[in-house]
Amino acid sequence: MSQTRRSFIAALALGTTSSAFPLLKEIETLDLNLDTSDDEISDAKNWVSKVKGSKKIVYDGTSFNKGFPVHWNWAYYQSNIEMKVPESEITTVTVFRAFGISAAFKSALWEKYALGEFFQINDPKTGKPSIRNFTDIPDKGDLPGGGTVGISEMLGNGSLFCVCGVATKIISGIIAKRMKLDSEEVFKDFKDHIIEGIQIVPTGVWALGEVQSKGCGYIFAG
Repeated sequence: MSQTRRSFIAALALGTTSSAFPLLKEIETLDLNLDTSDDEISDAKNWVSKVKGSKKIVYDGTSFNKGFPVHWNWAYYQSNIEMKVPESEITTVTVFRAFGISAAFKSALWEKYALGEFFQINDPKTGKPSIRNFTDIPDKGDLPGGGTVGISEMLGNGSLFCVCGVATKIISGIIAKRMKLDSEEVFKDFKDHIIEGIQIVPTGVWALGEVQSKGCGYIFAG
């Protein structure tokens, strides 16, 4: 892959947020394989096929945003349940992409690679850079509005979550370079620590387009 195409895909994955600008020079020095395998494409398409029902929404999580990309997923689901909509008619989707990918990973990865510090996410209990993913299995006070329903519980209710593969490669690559580690090994570590049930997809923008083509309404979640 040429440097020009790599830089283009990197910009596509991370967007043009203020958080991305300081990393552009680091991204340009990375030597990463950003291609997607046939198996990864097949798995991603199978994930999209799970979108069902008449009440369908997708939340675009480009940043962690205090956990709102997760909390609003639950809010839409719960609102429809209270309106007596059958669960079989509800699909809630959250796409973790750009600087929102951190929510897709287990707490062990947050601690190992200091993700709270990297993504500038503080633990609501300590006020310090978080070493846990408090959107997965949250305690009271972790999520906005006192919410206590996190990713794992929503996955059990049939909600769909995915994480951008390109953004994961780029950010794990940056972290690997800063820590003087092998980028392929760190990327594998990231993939191995994706919360069970969350699908890695080629890019977050691809996933957004696919689920909207299945009838999902779109809400920007931060």
